[in-house]
Amino acid sequence: MTQVMPQTHDFNWLLANFVRSTDGVTETVAVSSDGLLMAMSDGLGRNGAERLAAIVSGVTSLARSASRQYGFAGLRLVMIEMGRGFLLMSAISDGSCLGVVATSDCDLGLVGHEIAVLCDRFGGLLTPQLVAELKSQALT
Repeated sequence: MTQVMPQTHDFNWLLANFVRSTDGVTETVAVSSDGLLMAMSDGLGRNGAERLAAIVSGVTSLARSASRQYGFAGLRLVMIEMGRGFLLMSAISDGSCLGVVATSDCDLGLVGHEIAVLCDRFGGLLTPQLVAELKSQALT
């Protein structure tokens, strides 16, 4: 039996706590630089998490291309406002990113702040070994 790295537990706990404690946030995924699901919030089914990860990966890839095209200093946050909610994507580190689904009645300032705090914490945890373990766990 393979032993789970303590950082894996920390990463998953931080993700779950973010959704539980941030009003209006309903779902979230962490996506690796190669577009694969690393972690998902509780209650989000595997198929839904894979779809959200693919959307997040595609949109952040376009945003990074735009950043390079216009000489901007990289991706920080992408926000898509829809009729009844928001999809927010933020860079974590090493090309990984966080995708967040929030309701239309959320406090966007608060959600944005909490995303920034979470991505800072994640950036301190992510190593190539942790990314590999998270992707492996996400498959089960």
